[in-house]
Amino acid sequence: MTAVAGSHVVVTGGSSGIGLATALECARRGARVSLIARDRDRLDEAASGMRPWASVRTASADVSDTASLSSAIASLTDAHGPGDVLVTSAGASRPGRFWELEDRDFLRLMTVNYFGTLNAVREVLPSMMQRRRGSIVGVSSAAALVGVYGYSAYGASKFAVRGLLESLRGEVKPYGIHVGCAVPPDVDTPMLWAEDEVKPVETAAISGGIRALEPQKVAVSIVDGIERERFWIVPDWRTAALVRLAGAAWEPLQAGFDRVVRRVQRQHGQG
Repeated sequence: MTAVAGSHVVVTGGSSGIGLATALECARRGARVSLIARDRDRLDEAASGMRPWASVRTASADVSDTASLSSAIASLTDAHGPGDVLVTSAGASRPGRFWELEDRDFLRLMTVNYFGTLNAVREVLPSMMQRRRGSIVGVSSAAALVGVYGYSAYGASKFAVRGLLESLRGEVKPYGIHVGCAVPPDVDTPMLWAEDEVKPVETAAISGGIRALEPQKVAVSIVDGIERERFWIVPDWRTAALVRLAGAAWEPLQAGFDRVVRRVQRQHGQG
């Protein structure tokens, strides 16, 4: 079990939406919280509401800029110590039919969603491996469980995040590090509001009349997932059912992979 209380939690995309809600939930449970986002004004606004009752630091950085992100995490480490928990919530979306999207749309979403996650993990992982403990949760999407009309760019980037986390899970497990993949459905955030303005009607119809979740509900599921060291982190019963349907063989497959890894590592004196 991973204790959030007393830990240093680093959250990218921490100035709004799921990221800010997760930071607030971690702070309520006794964590020292570091928020990273591009917009300095929004960061300051987010932190000002927490400072009377929580230990919070902020750093402005673009997760797709490795130098900027490295500098931000270094400054936060100086203030709060090395990160015990990383939540990568910085993200972008651009729904649209494949032929309506431009190459730059695909590139931007992969850069922010996938490489933004990868860049943050690279910054915190060496210290976690050295200390042989830690937790990393990437915010992917329910659109990474099954392909959805209108999400050829967004869904692909979130499938990439899921794939990264699935592989990373097995690689860092021997170091005592937990990896989780949060797969929220539509969430009532500024990103969803922007999506709704350009979303194809077919995409909107697939969501149907399902009400978007509140960020706080997703945040609670993420922090519970950290403390219970879950891989699949789901905030509602519909997404839980989708996980079961889309990945019925996932758990036995991963358990089999883990057994092979342990055997080979023992054979090579690494276990």
